[in-house]
Amino acid sequence: MSGVSVGERLRAIRRQQGMSLHDVENKSGLEFKASVLGAYERCERAISVPRMLRLAEIYGVRPDQLLPRDAEITIDLTESDDGDTGFTIDLIALRALGTPDAGVIARYASTIELQRQDFNGQVLTIRHDDMRVLAAVLGRPADDFGNHLTQLGLRAGASIA
Repeated sequence: MSGVSVGERLRAIRRQQGMSLHDVENKSGLEFKASVLGAYERCERAISVPRMLRLAEIYGVRPDQLLPRDAEITIDLTESDDGDTGFTIDLIALRALGTPDAGVIARYASTIELQRQDFNGQVLTIRHDDMRVLAAVLGRPADDFGNHLTQLGLRAGASIA
């Protein structure tokens, strides 16, 4: 999934809502500045997963609707697999990795750490649902995302119940 297609999708949804950039700024209570939202849409600035989730709330759409449609990648954010509850991410390796994927995963991991008040800084278990969202944002098949984490050297352990 390219950044351009994410930005194009963000712009398309906003326009379908009949909103200008300033309308979104006002509706969000200045949480989203028009200039920042425009930068997301022009792919001059990366949007984090938590910000994308919040933008979906403002637009009144499911988060996956903000993701581009790709004929080669099918992503089902509603499917659940109780047998695979998540993976443990090596946060030390994540901080050392300087790839765009690592940046997205790191921002998402930081949000999870804050929500859980879990600041051990060494490892973080992400749930299956979190993996599906990350896979979608990174344009990867959800059923292969664990392998992608392993290839990046970020998978610290096996699935945890």
